[in-house]
Amino acid sequence: MTAADRAAVASGTPGADLMERAGGAVAEALMDRLAPGPVTVLCGPGSNGGDGFVVARRLRAAGWPVLVASAASAWRGDAGEAAASWDGPVRPLGEDVLTEARAVVDALYGAGLSRPVEGVERQTLSHVEERGLPIFAVDLPSGVSGDLARPLGYAPRAVLTVTFHRKKPAHLLYPARALCGEVHVCDIGLAPPERPLLFENGPGLWARAYPWPDPEGYKGRRGHLMVVSGPPTQTGAARLACRGGLRAGAGLVTLLAPPAAVLVNAVHLEAVMLRPFASTQALLEASEEANCVVIGPAAGVGEALREMVLALKGAGRRLVVDADALTSFKAEPEALFAVLDPADVLTPHAGEFERLFPGLLSAAPERISAVREAAWRSGATVLLKGPDTAVADPNGRCAVNVNASPFLATAGSGDVLAGIIGALGAQGLPGFEAACAGAYLHGAAGSALGPGLIAEDLPGALPQVLNHLYAQRVLR
Repeated sequence: MTAADRAAVASGTPGADLMERAGGAVAEALMDRLAPGPVTVLCGPGSNGGDGFVVARRLRAAGWPVLVASAASAWRGDAGEAAASWDGPVRPLGEDVLTEARAVVDALYGAGLSRPVEGVERQTLSHVEERGLPIFAVDLPSGVSGDLARPLGYAPRAVLTVTFHRKKPAHLLYPARALCGEVHVCDIGLAPPERPLLFENGPGLWARAYPWPDPEGYKGRRGHLMVVSGPPTQTGAARLACRGGLRAGAGLVTLLAPPAAVLVNAVHLEAVMLRPFASTQALLEASEEANCVVIGPAAGVGEALREMVLALKGAGRRLVVDADALTSFKAEPEALFAVLDPADVLTPHAGEFERLFPGLLSAAPERISAVREAAWRSGATVLLKGPDTAVADPNGRCAVNVNASPFLATAGSGDVLAGIIGALGAQGLPGFEAACAGAYLHGAAGSALGPGLIAEDLPGALPQVLNHLYAQRVLR
């Protein structure tokens, strides 16, 4: 963001103009959401405070009663120009500046903050929250680091955060995301990045490659997904992956089961085919037609599963490595990493991520850095599950998924996700795009179902999501 600002100024756009656009956008967003009434604008000592002065001037010009408060006594540069354009008083911060307010604009500090908010600034923000006043944050709630995506001590909870040009990591990643409220992005005339590597996940990221069926096609051309089942008492997870894969468009889905698990699987299967395997070699033979293999859901942690993963990859199979297959490489993750490529997708939750990449998640400044490093180390696409699921490939691309419902936190949900990703991979989507599209479709299905959903419901919700996207031609 700093580089984009500098580039705009270097190309002839005055910084004061950018500040005017930013403050104007915040004022418009506030006026769109509130009836006219008294507003207190808290202005910091830097550019964020300059934005706040523009907000105050624009609101007052629209007839709103406005009070400006700050702990600063002077402003420099563009912020100085903005402060000079405000011809009203600037009151000291404190609880008394909130007496008449119906809403507060937090323009103390923005995304570049590198220290905690303390003293009278923190006290004033605390009083705002105690009074239950709605907070409209400029760029980010004060106290939140835009890059680290967490509070640097105390930070208030906003009802709306207005940011500029592009979202920052803190607008997408927890715990900062929970403090931002609704996030509104305003265009202030900055040039787009030439080669973006960090994205908010959505259809625009994978639309052109999405594998809608050819009108002249047939099931054999829509990809053959295979899923490895666990032992007789652990077969449900693999079947959930199969059903997710069918709903995600795979033309053929086959469940590969050890002999003892064949009958228990058979009584539950309809469109999904079933093939037994009694050894690793038999697994390779049974999976010869696979375009992608999902391995791991309830498959049984241990040496046997580890050998199957390595053998499948050695035979050139494309893999989605999930659950027990990930944990099976806890003692020697390098053996797994040595055989993977970017078309393969690893789908760990935080615990499984820690087993494969010990200490990485806690040592990284935030999830984006952790998942990027994991993708580079493993040579594969890595999807780190959570409320802010992050996907990265070995080339540094990373996307954060934000549409997931909290009701997806239920047993078997991740198995369905693995099946969706596997089906998209079987249909030809590259690893990064398959993982991003899978995460989005899975999240949208969870949101469509809402409270009470169980994993068995998710595949049945996918047609609604896909029909909506198809009707809107979002993916065409």
